[in-house]
Amino acid sequence: MYNDRHRGRPGQAGRGTMRLGEELRCAIASVSSACRLCEAVRAEMDPASMLIKGDLSPVTVADFCAQALISHALGTAFPGDPLVAEEDADDLRSADRAPLRATIMRHVHRALPGLTEVEMVGAIAAGMYEGGATGRFWTLDPIDGTKGFLRGGQFAIALALIERGRVVLGVLGCPSLPHNASDPASGRGCLFVAVRGLGATMQYLDGEFHRGEGQPIHVDSVSDPMEAKFCESFEAAHSSHSDAAQIAELLGVTTPPVRMDSQCKYAAIARGDASIYLRLPTKTDYQEKIWDHAAGALLVEEAGGLVTDVSGNVLDFSKGRTLVANSGVVATNGRFQKAVLETVSRHMAMQKRS
Repeated sequence: MYNDRHRGRPGQAGRGTMRLGEELRCAIASVSSACRLCEAVRAEMDPASMLIKGDLSPVTVADFCAQALISHALGTAFPGDPLVAEEDADDLRSADRAPLRATIMRHVHRALPGLTEVEMVGAIAAGMYEGGATGRFWTLDPIDGTKGFLRGGQFAIALALIERGRVVLGVLGCPSLPHNASDPASGRGCLFVAVRGLGATMQYLDGEFHRGEGQPIHVDSVSDPMEAKFCESFEAAHSSHSDAAQIAELLGVTTPPVRMDSQCKYAAIARGDASIYLRLPTKTDYQEKIWDHAAGALLVEEAGGLVTDVSGNVLDFSKGRTLVANSGVVATNGRFQKAVLETVSRHMAMQKRS
């Protein structure tokens, strides 16, 4: 259950920079490169770039390109580290997928001109590790928010390092996110970085690479839920909009919700664009995927916020490829997590009685 010990303490000094220095450099470089590549794919995308997976979610050339690029970088730098990633190379192996493989290779060669098709498929296939509570592994969502990517909206490339079931490093690339939410004309493209115990930063994605070392970011200082701004999924299938609206009403929130795809919502909480992010279960048997939350959750925590499930339990990344021990997500600036959780609980109880 929620308690104050869950609260993040951004900016603490510690051994993380030295211990994870190489990992951080590799993560920033590979995510930045993948962001650039995915934007190039989107600029010339056509309907043939998309296929529908078994769970009816769309997957694009860009998903496979990003997974190949980042998996190859991690495999080269840290050959002993397993990877839990979203895309399945089996979707590419059949003979009728040859044109799709060729298109992926054409784009991947922009970043890795020497990579062979066998190596590309192998890099994607390397993401099938099952995760767990021992050792360390990476988790990757090559494009979080594929529908946002397809419609020209928000998407994120999310990479995290997990040690003994605990997220210790997260890098979140958001190529379409404005530099300043209140001034969309200020430019777009942000890279967020968090290391456990060392705080969270944001830098710009600019031109050929990320620019600068990053500026510290912090959650907002709103202390009254009535003044809070909600952030929720653009897709109603991902989180119940009607339930979120009723919870907002119970809290006294009057500001219209900010809706966007992907883990950009975590970034919005972390840098103070919004105060509350709710991802409420739409199906009782749905299990959240670890790659959908690992990087973003750490980012919010290191920016001073709190992230739990709807029951107030911390997110448990030690159970495999899904958050099987959790239901839903509640992320806030930390100042009224308890009030939001109590309101969510009250609303869910009312729903069961009705």
